[in-house]
Amino acid sequence: MSTLLSTQGLVARYGDFQALFGLDLQVAAGEVVALIGANGAGKSTLLRSLCGLLPVAPGMVRLDGQDVGGQAPHEMVRRGVALVPEGRRLFAGMTVEDNLRVAIDQARKLRVRAHGEAWTLERLHALFPALASKARVPVESLSGGQQQMVAIGRALLLQPRLLLCDELSLGLAPLVIREIYAALPGIAAAGTAIVVVEQDVALAQRASQRLYCLLEGRITLQGASAAIPREAIAQAYFGTTDHGAHHAMA
Repeated sequence: MSTLLSTQGLVARYGDFQALFGLDLQVAAGEVVALIGANGAGKSTLLRSLCGLLPVAPGMVRLDGQDVGGQAPHEMVRRGVALVPEGRRLFAGMTVEDNLRVAIDQARKLRVRAHGEAWTLERLHALFPALASKARVPVESLSGGQQQMVAIGRALLLQPRLLLCDELSLGLAPLVIREIYAALPGIAAAGTAIVVVEQDVALAQRASQRLYCLLEGRITLQGASAAIPREAIAQAYFGTTDHGAHHAMA
C-alpha cells in the first residue's frame, strides 16, 4: 500500500511544554492504525498536530509526499484530513441532520473533492441505521453511542482520505463499542485510512493492521497489530524496560 501520511521527527509543544519528541510514523492508504498509551502519553496531541490544531514545522507532517505541517485546520480538511474529537463536540440545540448538514456545507464551501464514492446522508444511514430514525431528534437527547455515530458521520461527510478518531470508545457500553468498531473496516475498505486513539489495548489490536504505542511523547513500540505479544505491549505501555519495544518492531 502507498503511504498516505507520514511524520518525520514530529515535535509538538504547548507553549514552553514539549509534548512530542521526534515521532516518525506512517499511515498507508486504506489502513487502520491504532495509537495506544496511558493518559498523557501524547496521543491526542499527535492527532491535533496532524490536523492543524497545533503548530508544527512544515516538513514534520507529509501528506501524499507534500509538506503540510502547520497548515490551518480548514486547509487540512480540504486536503482530506478529518477529526472525530474526543468528547464528540456536537452542536447542541441542533438536530442530528442539522449537525450532519454542517459538514456537508463545509465540504461544499471548501470545495472538498470526494476520493472514490462520496459520503452522503444515505450512505451514512446505511453505515449507522440508528441515525436515519433520529434525523429530527436534538443531538443532546441521543445516547452516547448515537452521539458518537453522529460525530463519525459528520467527519465522513467532509470526504476524508484520512479519518482521525480520538477515544471512540470512551464512556460507551461494550455493545455500542462493538457496533461502532464494526463500521471501521467498511470505511477503510472504501479507501479512507483511519488512525484511532484507543485505551482498550485488546480492542486496538483487533481493530487495526498496525499499532503504535506512545509513552511520554515518544514512540516506544510499533508493528503489525496481530504480531505484537501482549508482554511487549505492556513493557512499552508502562516503560518497564527498553528491550521489549525493539523485539516487537515490524
